[in-house]
Amino acid sequence: MVLSTIVVASALKGAIGLVGTGLWLVPLLIAGLSYYHYDQLDPESRPIDRYPLDAEYDFVVVGGGSAGAVVASRLSEIPHWKVLLLEAGPDENEITDVPSLAAYLQLTKLDWKYKTEPNGRSCLAMKGGRCNWPRGKVLGGSSVLNYMLYVRGNRHDYEHWEALGNPGWGYDQALYYFKKSEDNRNPYLKNSPYHATGGYLTVQESPWRTPLVVAFVQAGKEIGYENRDINGEYQTGFMIAQGTIRRGTRCSTAKAFLRPVRLRKNLHTALNAHVTKIMINPVTMRAMGVEFVRGGRRQYIRARKEVILSAGAINSAQILMLSGIGPREHLEEMGIPVFRDLKVGDNMQDHVGMGGLTFLVDKPVAIVQDRFQAAPMTMHYVANGRGPMTTLGGVEGYAFVNTKYANASGTYPDIQFHMAPASINSDAGVQIKKVLGITDEVYDKVYRPIANHDAWTIMPLLLRPRSRGTVRLRSSNPFQGPKIDANYFDDPHDIATLVEGAKIAMHISEANVFKQFGSRVHQIKLPGCEHLQFASDEYWECHIRHITMTIYHPVGTAKMGPAWDPEAVVDPTLKVYGVDGLRVIDASIMPTISSGNTNAPVIMIAEKGSDLIKLDWNTGEFIR
Repeated sequence: MVLSTIVVASALKGAIGLVGTGLWLVPLLIAGLSYYHYDQLDPESRPIDRYPLDAEYDFVVVGGGSAGAVVASRLSEIPHWKVLLLEAGPDENEITDVPSLAAYLQLTKLDWKYKTEPNGRSCLAMKGGRCNWPRGKVLGGSSVLNYMLYVRGNRHDYEHWEALGNPGWGYDQALYYFKKSEDNRNPYLKNSPYHATGGYLTVQESPWRTPLVVAFVQAGKEIGYENRDINGEYQTGFMIAQGTIRRGTRCSTAKAFLRPVRLRKNLHTALNAHVTKIMINPVTMRAMGVEFVRGGRRQYIRARKEVILSAGAINSAQILMLSGIGPREHLEEMGIPVFRDLKVGDNMQDHVGMGGLTFLVDKPVAIVQDRFQAAPMTMHYVANGRGPMTTLGGVEGYAFVNTKYANASGTYPDIQFHMAPASINSDAGVQIKKVLGITDEVYDKVYRPIANHDAWTIMPLLLRPRSRGTVRLRSSNPFQGPKIDANYFDDPHDIATLVEGAKIAMHISEANVFKQFGSRVHQIKLPGCEHLQFASDEYWECHIRHITMTIYHPVGTAKMGPAWDPEAVVDPTLKVYGVDGLRVIDASIMPTISSGNTNAPVIMIAEKGSDLIKLDWNTGEFIR
């Protein structure tokens, strides 16, 4: 999932300082992108970075990401409510708007730059046995860093949430909120009852694609899967990817939900404001406001009605624990006074996947960095909003398939494929190797021999892992990143399912439709797996354990559940148990991970959470 680098490594290498000989392009590219994206396409200017702030607001929203931007926008629809949105990072920029540059945003100031703890079972081909976990530190959050794929999940996910004791979270309600946000511009979905137009969030296909993705969808048909809208009635099948893009540029939640309402007098936004704790009255057990650091100054803001934590599955858990809400034993170890003993940081789930599966082709149909001409490709993008720079981080297709372990109904697939017309070798080690953290030994042995060769890949992803990880504090210092134990493959069922996914991916690659390209699997064995027969179950397991890929979907660290659930942190209205005036509205609340890319479900959660707040405060604005 780091293939965006390939597309524009040459097109913008001057602009981002990668190659000195391209420096003459910098003024032209930046000026052109700025004019094109902000003046021609988006009449709304950027959100106003408010300074100074008021001493008190009705609602303080912590985190301006995929959820927080939505919550702040929706709450400010009530004219007499004053809303403050606090974001730890800066605003978006011209480069973040370019869909194909997603991976170049990783390991920058827009990324929290988290890493997992080594566990000896996964990420073995990465430096130190640790996987990089990018998280957005920017207005728009991870919707600015992600690959823009619009996947809602499976109807059974939400029916399961409701069955766990969370009324109002079934599929029908979820669908209502998915559609509320959506402005779907795919013509073939115009009359679908599962989609809508007119919402803030634009969804459409990239206007550019390679013939490999067409072959991928056809290969799915060859082995018995339909080409279908995976966000429609049934999820199982193959599809050319839909993404949150608007006329060739990224449509983050900041662009979608905040820019259009930037002039509302009752909505204030503060950037580069790092929240360090929630202030809680120890007598009344009520959230009174937040403490944050901005411009080197510690500041306090009071909340008359509620504090809403929307900082994401990692940071929301960290802020809760820093505030004295979390596992008692752990907080006492950190020297933090305990207000509520709750299972914060537990129940963490992520979509673990298999990276590095590479298929070579003989025709010039893939994305190869050296083939692209910087100036003409960029100018085509600036002038027309088309071409390779519009690709969804390099991912062109996805599929949902059933292994032998899947539900017998066939309607609840257990593996997702991400298909891209490139692989780890396609940028000759410039950026993909870096953002994955792959060791020199592995890259030099397996991928350097085929550098810049036409290739494509399938990345199998485990949709519903049984393993559970944790987030814990390293110390009481709010500026020290937390300890992330992904705990990948703790349950052996997870690796067994992914092995079956790899075998289905191989079956796809051998379809007749790929023969026209001379497609064949790259067979140099990974270091550490040389003793195993290539393509055997044992080899695939070894490969998966070495090139373990997060698909950037951590969830579940502030679990939603009924009062009788000992793991629940928030109730079905997203209120934190035992603390008045405090909610969590983001990926943290998922009891179980949704079946697919999590950005769309997080936006849905934020839409519903906003209405739950309106209902509680009797505004009369609540619709459903």
